[in-house]
Formats: sequence, C-alpha cells, structure tokens
Amino acid sequence: MKTRYFKLFLTFSFGFLLSFNSFAQPNTLISRDKPNTLYVIEKQNGVKFIGKIISQDAREVLLETENFGNIYIPKHVIKEIQSILPENGNNYVTDDIFASRYFITTNGLPLKKGENYILWNTYGPDFQFGLADNLGIGIMTTWLAMPIIGTLKYSIPLGENKSMALGLLAGTGSWQLPELGLILPFTAFTYGNRINNINLSVGYGLMFYEGSKEEMGPNRYPISNSINETEGRFLISIAGMKKINDKLSLVFDSFISPWGPKKAVTRYNYYDGNSYYNETTGEYVDNSYYKKETTTERSPALALLLPGIRYQIDPDRAFQFGFTGLYFDNEFVQFPIPMVQWFRRL
Repeated sequence: MKTRYFKLFLTFSFGFLLSFNSFAQPNTLISRDKPNTLYVIEKQNGVKFIGKIISQDAREVLLETENFGNIYIPKHVIKEIQSILPENGNNYVTDDIFASRYFITTNGLPLKKGENYILWNTYGPDFQFGLADNLGIGIMTTWLAMPIIGTLKYSIPLGENKSMALGLLAGTGSWQLPELGLILPFTAFTYGNRINNINLSVGYGLMFYEGSKEEMGPNRYPISNSINETEGRFLISIAGMKKINDKLSLVFDSFISPWGPKKAVTRYNYYDGNSYYNETTGEYVDNSYYKKETTTERSPALALLLPGIRYQIDPDRAFQFGFTGLYFDNEFVQFPIPMVQWFRRL
C-alpha cells in the first residue's frame, strides 16, 4: 500500500514539474515588432505604467507607452521597476523578487544588490541579503535557535536564460548541541529567468557530531566511549517555478540523497554459551560471552518532494504553501500538514 501511494505522489509531483515546460520560452511572448524589454513602473500611489524605457538619469525615467506616448516619471515617485512579459492586452507577468528561492533550495539566479527579504517558516525564520548583484548571504534557524545555519551564494551568468551559482551552507547545533556541526558546498544550474525557471543543484553535505564506540571493558562487558564522528552524503535537488499570472506561481522543490555512505559498524553481541548451575560445587558456571562482530552498512536513500503554489500579494510580499512527501528506508510518508511560508521584503 505504501509503495502504491509513493508512486501516486511521484506521478503527481513530477507531473507538476512537467507543467513548467514553457519555462524556456518566455521571450516568445514578446511581440516581434517590440524586441526591447518591456517594464512596469509602479508609482508610490499605486499607479502603474507599462512600456519601454527610452532613457533614464538620476532625476527621471523616460518611458514609451502605448496609451500615453512618451512620459517622464520622476525617480522620487517611483516605488518599483520590473521587467515584464506581455500576454494579452493589459495582462502581464512581472519578475518575482523571491524567484531565486523555492521551498528549501535556491537556484543560480542572483539576489540583486539591496534585494533583502525574510522567509517566515512554520519552524523558524530565514533572512537573506543581496550584498551585490551576484552575491548574497543569509542566516536561517528555528524558533529554538537550533541549529543556526549561515548561507553564502555567488551567482554567475552563463548567457541568456542560463545561470549558475556556487554556494555554501555552514552551521552548528548552537546552545543545545554545540558538538554538532555541518557544512554543505553546492553548485546550482538554472535554465530560465525570474518568471519561469528549472534548476538542478548538486552538493555534498558533511555532518560532524559526537558518537560512541563500544569496547570490551576489564569486567568482560562492553563499555561505550565517546568519539568524534563525521558522516557525508551526496545531495541532489530538482526544482522549478512557473508563473501563471502576476499573482500565482507553481513551485516544485525536492531534496534527494540517492545513497548514503558505507560505514563499518562494530558491535559486541551477547551469546549465552550454555551457562548452568553446578549442583556439586554450588556455583553458577557462566559460559556466556560477548563476540565482537563488524558489519558494513549503508545509510538508506532519502527523498523529500514538495509541490506547491505561491501567491504574490504585492511586489514586497508573497505567501506559499505546499504538500510534503518523505521517502526514507523504503517507506513513503505523506505529511497531512502542508508546509506554509511567508516572504517579506526587508
């Protein structure tokens, strides 16, 4: 039964991802007689103008519009300038400031300088800051401040609709688990733009923690000693986003570890050995013993699948929810409570 539900969830999730098949064609929506990029300029009072930017300086922007001709808009009254894709008439799709992020993973698209936001999760906050047009840093944690993870991402443009990023996550268990540490270098390859995109990320996560090792003690019983352990895993993510209109986007995210590391595990297993009571001597003869046995084990595969929807409330706020499915140790579990997130520009 679990296998059946897993197949159904996989079918839904990857079918959801295939709905992004037009992500590579955003520019075809622009009329061929208007090859220049169109923009929507929103004023502080909420009024919006759509057109081509002819020129701009420190004081004003000259915009060529279809309805009003050329208009000058003073810079101090402008709230937002975004590139757009016209669809039909006055319908349009704007860039998404939060498009560099899915549910958990990021992509090769950069956070521009000054594009700072906070992502409120049900489990804790996530702060991200655009230091430069291709460099972003951040910090994420839970409401218990455990763990605390810092993030770093450097984006590299590869041409039209292609980009990549080199990134690093590093963290600690903080006050509750100070002996726990983790580090995750990764690279992301993205095809698309801030409106429609698909992404492949590959990384290798290392975790440092305090473990235990059994050794035979002087009283013929095994004892545990604390040791420092390190465990690593290859991690893969396939994710994507497709804007349906200026408010709604389809979002898919995944977090996959197809295999874990092989590890030698030593155990002292107990064997009775036909112990018995000697009636002649009145003593108990203990023939039990512990036998040292070493086996090689591999951590099971892990997959986290997250299809969902993002609602853009306004250019500075968005709401996102998705359905979570976890595959681990040959079992599939679908969480009944959806993942809920709130984006807010800082």
